[in-house]
Amino acid sequence: MLRNKRRKTPPLAPSSSSACGGGGSSVSDVAEPNGATSEIEEIEPFPRFDIVADDSDHFYRNSSQTIPASTQKRIMHEWKLLEQHLPESITVRAYEKKVGLLRAAIVGAAATPYHDGLYFFDISFPPNYPAKPPQVHYLSFGYRINPNLYTNGTVCLSLLNTWSGKWKSERWNPKESTILQVLLSIQALVLNERPFFNEPAYGIFMSGTSAEKYSFAYNEDAFVLSCKSMLHLLAKPPRGFEFFVAWHFRDRARTILRACEAYASGRVRVGYFQDGAPPEGPSSKVAVPQKFKESMKSLYPQLFKAFSKEGASLA
Repeated sequence: MLRNKRRKTPPLAPSSSSACGGGGSSVSDVAEPNGATSEIEEIEPFPRFDIVADDSDHFYRNSSQTIPASTQKRIMHEWKLLEQHLPESITVRAYEKKVGLLRAAIVGAAATPYHDGLYFFDISFPPNYPAKPPQVHYLSFGYRINPNLYTNGTVCLSLLNTWSGKWKSERWNPKESTILQVLLSIQALVLNERPFFNEPAYGIFMSGTSAEKYSFAYNEDAFVLSCKSMLHLLAKPPRGFEFFVAWHFRDRARTILRACEAYASGRVRVGYFQDGAPPEGPSSKVAVPQKFKESMKSLYPQLFKAFSKEGASLA
């Protein structure tokens, strides 16, 4: 079975995780009795892919079916692909006793209304995989943060055959498609910078049109719901990701709160905040709906309190 990998980093290497009180592998210099120093190698606490035991809160736990040996072999191949090729923004856990289940956490990308959020997906491989695509359930907390992600957890994606798509090439191909491809597609094609236009009926983005205004409003709503999802995750993180959730929001707390301030003040449109960027001039301020201002006024102190509880340094 695949396990945590050990890795070495230079002694006292700076990292954002160590600065905020958790996470990150390191090698420490320890003084020996004779004055020499030795390196102590530590296990990376949050490998991108790992195997855990507790599947008790997995959405498909009770509905998963017996996986035949031939399918298990294919799933093990997928495990290796995940371990070798997952980007830093996606973390996956497999289960010791349920080979057919996975859980994935995707970090929202910069320059989208989902930036710095965590989005969880429970995955189940069918017994005849890859003849049929996997089932994927989004942990929504009852929020519709994206046209492709429903409150009941349905993920609408042509690669999963849950949407027809424009071209046959977009649909699941048993000879080529993988769960890694599914996760990358959700991150890039679903959690994108203009989710309003994920709905085919709304056409394509064109600057200066009424659709653009609707898109801005949708991004505001998506960010509000993303912040609410953060509070749910911090209150009750998915099993197998407890420490990861705490570490992630300790690391991103300042950026998230600064974004809330920038969006509420109209300094920048939702989805375009860049931490460390100089403030925009008054002439470039954007109009902010009162409803959004009130949402930020309510959510900011809740987020501050939740982040502080996890050890984030917000002085």
